[in-house]
Amino acid sequence: TGHWQKYRENMFTTESEKRDYALKPMNCPGHILIYKQGIKSYRDLPLRFGEFGQCHRNEPTGGLHGIMRVRGFTQDDAHIFCRPDQVKEEFVKVIDLVMHVFKSLGFENYTAQVSLRDPANKTKYIGEDSQWDLAEKQIQEAADERGLKTVAVQGEAAFYGPKLDFMVRDALGRSWQLGTIQVDYNLPERFELEYVGSDNQKHRPVMIHRAPFGSLERFVAVLIEHCGGNFPLWLSPDQIAVLPISERFNDYGQKVIDMLKELDIRGFLDDRDEKIQRKIRDAEVKKVPYMLIVGEREAAENKVSVRRHGKGDLGSLLLADFVEQFRKESATPLA
Repeated sequence: TGHWQKYRENMFTTESEKRDYALKPMNCPGHILIYKQGIKSYRDLPLRFGEFGQCHRNEPTGGLHGIMRVRGFTQDDAHIFCRPDQVKEEFVKVIDLVMHVFKSLGFENYTAQVSLRDPANKTKYIGEDSQWDLAEKQIQEAADERGLKTVAVQGEAAFYGPKLDFMVRDALGRSWQLGTIQVDYNLPERFELEYVGSDNQKHRPVMIHRAPFGSLERFVAVLIEHCGGNFPLWLSPDQIAVLPISERFNDYGQKVIDMLKELDIRGFLDDRDEKIQRKIRDAEVKKVPYMLIVGEREAAENKVSVRRHGKGDLGSLLLADFVEQFRKESATPLA
C-alpha cells in the first residue's frame, strides 16, 4: 500500500524472529485481497465491500483527546471497485449516503473540504501527477453536482489519493473530520488489480474509499456534544421511564414496561421507594424522552399519564394510543 514507506511513523510496529510486523492502520488491503479472488468482468463492477474494521494509529500523546482522537478506533469502512466511467456516479451516491447520515442526526454545521496534496512536497505521496489531477477533478465535479459548497485545502490528502472530507463542528466550535470519501488510482496499480473489459482486454479498476461516520468513537463523541445528551427519540438508549406514584402500583408499572419492551420500545421501571416528584426530576436529569406516570386511575383504565422531556405534562392516554403516538414520532428522523 505504501504505508511502510510513507506512514510508518504513525504505525505500531514490532519485530520477531527477524520479521517486521505492524498493527493495521487501515482496512484497504483486506478488501483488495477479496477483490483479487478470481477473474472480474466489467459486468461485475461496481463491487462494494464494507466492514466495521478496527484500526490502530500511533498518534502523538499530545494529540489524543478523549474519544475524539484515539490510537485504536473503529471505521465504518467500505471500498468500491469500479470502472473509470462509473467513478462519478459512485462518488455521488456516497455523498448522498453521508448527507442522509448527517440529516438524520441533525448535523448542519459542517464544511465539505476537498483535501488536496501539497504541490510543494510531492514526495509525501505516491502515484503519477495525471492520476492525481484526474481524481481531484472528479471529486470536485461530484461535489458540484450535489450542490456542496466546498473549500480546497492543500496538504490534507491521503498519501495515495485526494479526498472529500466532511468537517463537523462540535458544541465548542472545534472542527472534526467525520465522513470521508477518497478516489484512489494508486492502490489498484500497486496491487495490480484487473478486470476484463467489453473489448476482452484487461483494465485497471478505480477504488473509492468511503466512511460516512469516519471514526465511530469520534462520531459518538461529536453526537453527544451536538445533542447535549438530548438524543433523537429513535436513538435514545432509554426512550421511556415508567414511574409508579407509589409501590402499590409497581405491578401495573411492570406490566406497562413489559408490554412496551415487547414492542421494541426501550425503557426502565423506576420502582424505587421515592416520591413521584423525585422520580420525575431524576428522569428529567437523565434526559429520558418520555415519562409514563402510573397510579390508581391509570391502572384502573389501562392508561398512562404522559410527560415529555422539556415539555412537561401531555395528559392521560390509553396505552395503545401512546404507542401509536410514540411510533409516529420515532419514525421522524429528528424527533
